[in-house]
Amino acid sequence: MKALIKLGGTLLDAPELRANLAAQIAEQSRRGVEITVVHGGGKQMTRFLAERGVESRFVNGLRVTTSETMDAVLKVLAGSVNQELVAALIAAGISAVGLSGVDGNLIEAEPMDPALGLVGRSRRANPALLDLLLSRGFLPVVACVAGDGHGRMYNVNADQMAAACAAGWRADRLIFLTDVAGVLDAAGKVQPILTAATCSRLIADGVATGGMQAKLNATTAALDQGVAEIDIAPGALPDVLARLFNGEPVGTRIARAQEPVGSHD
Repeated sequence: MKALIKLGGTLLDAPELRANLAAQIAEQSRRGVEITVVHGGGKQMTRFLAERGVESRFVNGLRVTTSETMDAVLKVLAGSVNQELVAALIAAGISAVGLSGVDGNLIEAEPMDPALGLVGRSRRANPALLDLLLSRGFLPVVACVAGDGHGRMYNVNADQMAAACAAGWRADRLIFLTDVAGVLDAAGKVQPILTAATCSRLIADGVATGGMQAKLNATTAALDQGVAEIDIAPGALPDVLARLFNGEPVGTRIARAQEPVGSHD
């Protein structure tokens, strides 16, 4: 099985939780799951910029990225956050390699919206580097930066990066580990199973906003591009990866169409 695991930046901010997640990833890798990790780092970015007197602005869950912000993206997301996670995985016994979407032209990006500045979206995925690393026993850890093939780099939303990597790599499963229990309805209740159509409705109705809006947009894009299984689950839950890979109902499972009752087990 090929699984793309996306780790939210908030989960990686605490060294103990980062080490725990690294150990869980290492365990699943030893069990034979081919894993690629994509990570965020929004909390770390916001803190880094605030310490330098720069206010963070967001539009529909996407960070407005000026040239100054882009410099911070390279230092924080592709730098410290990436390397801390790689170090944690190595400590857990896995030969992890840190990279970004720029490396090997893994994700080729294009500008998304002039109002967002240097924010890009995936135009093309080139997963050869992932396959090469995995075939040699290395686990790729991808930061959400991508180039356009002509020397310009973009900040790519980590959820969108994960979806693009999962689709291009032909992952069997895409798992978003986040700091919430799952996708919530208007009453604040976790929805165990959603369809792509329901995700779109949650966005249209204003129930899913900000970061969750970006996550659901990425999820529906991944479904459209052939990723079969997608989960959004709480990363701080003990043994969350073992539970998910064992078929336990954790967080929210998202499917192209409605699954039969009992299929989330």
